[in-house]
Amino acid sequence: MIRRVKPSTASRRRFLQTSLTAGALGAAATAPLTHATHAAEPGPAATRRRIRQSACHWCFNPLSVDDLARACRELGLESVELVGPEQFPTLKKHQLTCAIFGRHGFAKGFAHLEEHAECVEACTRALDEAAEFGAPNVITFSGFRRGLSLEEGRRNMIDGLKKLAAHAERRKVNLCLEMLNSRVDVSMKGHPDYFCDDIDLSVEIVKAVASERVKVLFDIYHVQIMHGDVITRIKAHAPWIGHVHTAGVPGRQDLDDQQELNYPAILRALLDTGYRGWVGQEFIPKGADKVQALAQAVRLCDV
Repeated sequence: MIRRVKPSTASRRRFLQTSLTAGALGAAATAPLTHATHAAEPGPAATRRRIRQSACHWCFNPLSVDDLARACRELGLESVELVGPEQFPTLKKHQLTCAIFGRHGFAKGFAHLEEHAECVEACTRALDEAAEFGAPNVITFSGFRRGLSLEEGRRNMIDGLKKLAAHAERRKVNLCLEMLNSRVDVSMKGHPDYFCDDIDLSVEIVKAVASERVKVLFDIYHVQIMHGDVITRIKAHAPWIGHVHTAGVPGRQDLDDQQELNYPAILRALLDTGYRGWVGQEFIPKGADKVQALAQAVRLCDV
């Protein structure tokens, strides 16, 4: 039985809700980059760059946006993501973009009709901000099931996303629905009762919306936990993948030899489909040296 989310497991939700609003990260942007967090090998970690890599800010705390952006630039990355538009000047200073961001957290979403107005307003604002900055993607969510039937939630999702499709097309920005796992009841690692916890259902929903600008965010970590068969699903769903996230399974930690996914093989399969979008590193480093962990992941994924 899927349990409803507990307040203690909502840390990532609270983070996304606050970090994607104005000023949430402003105070952190001037924190110094210490030697303890910057012991990575010198020089770029991304040299082939067939995979366009990005780093998700939230999981590399306590690095500020400015420090993470500086590290990403040195490693050969082109983006820091899941930050608010108030941080776009910082990214611009380092000649980086923001591969994906949003204006509402995953506690609410398009599965419930009563949440449509708020989410449409938030996503419309984000699509406009993305277009003005040159960011390619905006993230959105289904919200939690809360007793909703599969068919009703599916219908509500399609109706809600259709309200944004034309605006996304006009602004030439992808709106990406993120699938999250509902099996892991650990803060920041799973989301019990999340409605779109099935990548096949999520793709079915965006296909029904029938817009070239409404896609799925294919999170490899979440797909592996809920389904497995990651490469098979990448190949099957390639036309509807707008963005990709990584993390080690189990644990949502480093992409090392202690986790079960073969990331080079997965990313080569992604390239073979013709995918030319972004891949965001969204793992939680085990050790204190956040930049070194990021550098190792970037090198592994630079296929």
